[in-house]
Parts: sequence; structure tokens; C-alpha cells
Amino acid sequence: MDAFVIDKSRLPSRHVTVGPQRAPHRSYYYAMGLTKRQIQQPFVGVASCWNEAAPCNIALMRQAQAVKRGVAAASGTPREFCTITVTDGIAMGHQGMKSSLVSRECIADSVELTMRGHCYDALVGLAGCDKSLPGMMMAMVRLNVPSVFIYGGSILPGTFKGRPVTIQDVFEAVGRHSVGAMSLDDLEELERVACPSAGSCGAQFTANTMATVAEAIGLALPYSCGAPAPYEVRDTFCFTAGEQVMELLARNIRPRDIVTRKALENAATVVAASGGSTNAALHLPAIAHEAGIEFDLFEVAEIFRRTPYIADLKPGGKYVAKDMFEAGGIPLLMKTLLDHGFMHGDVLTVTGRTMAENLASVKWNDAQDVVRPANNPFTKTGGVVGLKGNLAPEGAIVKVAGMSKLRFSGPARCFDSEEACFEAVSKRGYKEGEVLVIRYEGPRGGPGMREMLATTAAIYGQGMGDKVALITDGRFSGATRGFCIGHVGPEAQLGGPIGLLKDGDIITIDAEAGELSCEVSEAELAKRAKSWKPRDHGYGAGALWKYAQQVGPAVKGAVTHPGGAREGVCYADI
Repeated sequence: MDAFVIDKSRLPSRHVTVGPQRAPHRSYYYAMGLTKRQIQQPFVGVASCWNEAAPCNIALMRQAQAVKRGVAAASGTPREFCTITVTDGIAMGHQGMKSSLVSRECIADSVELTMRGHCYDALVGLAGCDKSLPGMMMAMVRLNVPSVFIYGGSILPGTFKGRPVTIQDVFEAVGRHSVGAMSLDDLEELERVACPSAGSCGAQFTANTMATVAEAIGLALPYSCGAPAPYEVRDTFCFTAGEQVMELLARNIRPRDIVTRKALENAATVVAASGGSTNAALHLPAIAHEAGIEFDLFEVAEIFRRTPYIADLKPGGKYVAKDMFEAGGIPLLMKTLLDHGFMHGDVLTVTGRTMAENLASVKWNDAQDVVRPANNPFTKTGGVVGLKGNLAPEGAIVKVAGMSKLRFSGPARCFDSEEACFEAVSKRGYKEGEVLVIRYEGPRGGPGMREMLATTAAIYGQGMGDKVALITDGRFSGATRGFCIGHVGPEAQLGGPIGLLKDGDIITIDAEAGELSCEVSEAELAKRAKSWKPRDHGYGAGALWKYAQQVGPAVKGAVTHPGGAREGVCYADI
């Protein structure tokens, strides 16, 4: 395709490259070695979340070079830039996790500002760590220039004493070590071998969940989100993405043409079918918000409820992302869901074709057992379930993939921070049958809505994963397993019922009925509310303070601006 057939008079880059008045702007491009022809071509932002924080991100810069070659081959001019990431695995279990969800907004904002400031015409975004995936997709929908999303790929599984392991095993090993069930030597050996390559956490944790979403929502090329980071085929996907974004530019196919309500429903469907992370219930409403579409936790949860759970992936199952890719990839999962009426086939994707057209040639693979046919699921209800009740009027979420016990009732043991709960767990300062309550960890109360993997993994490692439950107005890692309920809303900082609980209050969790309630009368809750005051979280300045002033409730995605519905002029139309 020849990019010179594209009318640049309607593209944003005309503001920095066209006409005598833009001679100073062009001087900068000549200083960077661009030719006259390259300056006349469409400018494509190649946004990478590369950094040296974790293995999730270290392969992204190399992959970005393949994208740039693809853009150039299709007569576009790539302009590479980087944005931040906060890596959850390293931020986990301490105050650093307060930065994680905040980073999603920072990523979206920084990509927007870079694109706006330099008037780029299209975008290819590469992401690896958990929040960088939704952050990049949010930026694409917000800007609404032709865009293709690329996942950096998953890590390969490690091997410990002859069995495959992931980072989840290391977190849970901390709990086993704390009760004398694992030696320090074994723990140190496990930590050395669990992560043997570049790439994001290998199971269906948040990164792979959102990568699955990227294909299902239509922003990523088929198969591209399943290939592990070390596989050479990733360069082919990246090169093709660079070429394809130029095709989208020529045809004026934009993210909001792709990210429709039906596409969002498809995305929620694959989360449930794959036993994905509860964090998707936070990120899908946020992506929808950028398009001006109302799609809250309850709408996501309704799709989860009616979707079969069919992928045998960790943490609830036994396989990792590499295994699903080699069995047939995300298209295999989507094909059986489409064939049995669980997905919309008439939605547009970045291939320029519909989802049904993309999947038409996908054949079922009988030789694999990673994905079941959608008419023969593990369970008829998806691996993630929404809850509601007098303890969660604005909803809550629980991951039930791989769980046999879907109901729990017991007395509350309340903690006002994750650290307080983790200390109690580390010292075995809790009892079988209790419901541990971690509050003031919501979007505003944290601030930042931390994940609780260190605590939940320790509980599981102590052999108590099915003997206690845990609820929080914070979040859980995609690696969390056990009866763990997150996103409880309204959060404690806003006076939600979770902040009014007292030790000993009886809490009932029923994932079959979708209920989260406490045996405390409305009159008693109202009485307690009169003496309640919001907690001073101590963050009176900086990014966390700013986030706490702006962030909305988890039920709507914990977003920080009014979204596409309030937009006057879209960037793509300047």
C-alpha cells in the first residue's frame, strides 16, 4: 500500500509538517535525520512501556523496532516514544502498590499528551505489565486515531523439582515457609527458577487476561497476544501491526469504530470463559468510559454470570499462556464461544474484517485439553462472579475459577490496612471460619486501590485458602485464589458499609446467588454511621493526593475524568 494515497490535509500531522509556516517544525525533523519524503508521510506514534523494572517490559523496545520497520514498509513515518509502567509483582505487598492503578491513568494521559503535542496521525501501542495494557487501550480509544495494540507476550514457565512453576508459586511459598512447610533453601531455589525469561506473568493473571481482552475487543491482531515474549514470531506480529495501522489510516478505521458495546461484551465474555482476573471488571468500564459508553461493574458481572468457564488456565487450572497459544491461541477460545452463541461475530476489528470473518478459518483442535468446547464447560457460570448486597450496594467481584466451595459465612475480623492483615496472617493471628476484612484500601481511601496478593498467597500457602474468606474495598491480583472478594463498594473512605463493620459481625458470601451481606440491621448501620469519620490516609501532596481528589468509584472503573460522553472535540478530528 502506498501511503501517499492518504490525504494528509485532514490528518493531525499537517499542523507540524505542511506549509511555509511549519518550516521551523520541519527543521527539527531534518535534525533527526528524516527525509523530505518521510516528513510528508503520515506520522505514526509507536508507544512502548519499555523499562527495566521487570521481565514484563524488557522485550518491548526490541519489538518496537519491528513495529517501526512495518510502518516504514507501508510508507509511514514511525515516531517512537516510551511511557511509564509500575510492575505489580515488585510493587506488591508494600506501599509501592498504591502506585499501580494510578499508573494506568498516567499511562493513558502521557500517551495522549505525547500524541497531542506532536500531532501524530496513528498509534501502535506496546504494553506488558498489568495496568499498562488497559492504560494503552484507554489512550487509543480516547485519542481515536487509527490504532493497533501489541502485547509484549508472556513469560515461559519455570521448572522446580521437575514440575512447572510460575510467580504465583513463589508468593504462595512464602506462606508455606512461614508455617514450616518449606525450607529456606527450597524457597531460595524456587525464586531463582520461577521466572526464566522475558515476558509478563505466564498464567491467566491480569496481564494475560487483558491481553485476551485486546484480541476479543478487536484492537489486537489475531494470535498476537498469545505468543510468549521469547518466541521469534513476535517480531512478525509486530511488523504486521506496523503495516496494518497504515491500512487502518488509509481506510479511516478508528478505535471507536471497533470498541462498541458488543465488542465490550465480547471482552467480558473471554474474561469469564478463561477464568481471568477480577481486575478486568475495573478496566473494561474504564475503556468503555473513554468511548462514552456506560458499561459498569454490574453489566460486566451479568456477562460473567451467563458465560461458561472453559479454559483450564492457572491460577484456577493447570496450564499457562504458552500452552493455550500452542493449543490454538486466543482465537481457539473465541471460536468455540462464537460457535455456541456467546460472542458477537458482527463486530469490526483491526484487521478491517469482522470477528466472525477473522475466526472463519479457525479449526477446533481435538488434540488439546487446554480449552473445552463451550457446550462442555467446567462450569456453566464464568470464572468470575459479581456480588451485591447490604455490604456492597455498589457491587463486588470474586474469582471462582477452580473453586468447589461457593458459599461462606463467618464472623468478621477487621483490619484498616493490608499491612495490619498481613501481619496477623504471618503470625497466624486469625481463626478458621473467619472473614478477614481489609478496608480503607479503595481508590480514594488507599489511595490507589492496592492488590492483596501477598496476603492472600500467604493464607493459601498456610493451607487456609478454603478455610477463611477475605473481603476488601481494594483489589486482588489475577494470581489470587481462594474465597477473596474485591472492589467492595462504596469503599470505606466514602462511608460504605464495609467501613462500619465490627469484629464478630456475621458476613455471608454466596457466589451462586451473587450475594455479599452482613447480619447487621439497617438501623444499626445507620447508628454506626453517625459516629464514623473518614480516615486520614496521610497523602497530602503528590500524585497519590491528586489521584484521590479525582478518582471515581470502582463500580465505574475508578476513572479520573468525564470521558468520551463529555468530550467536545476529539483529538483525531483536530
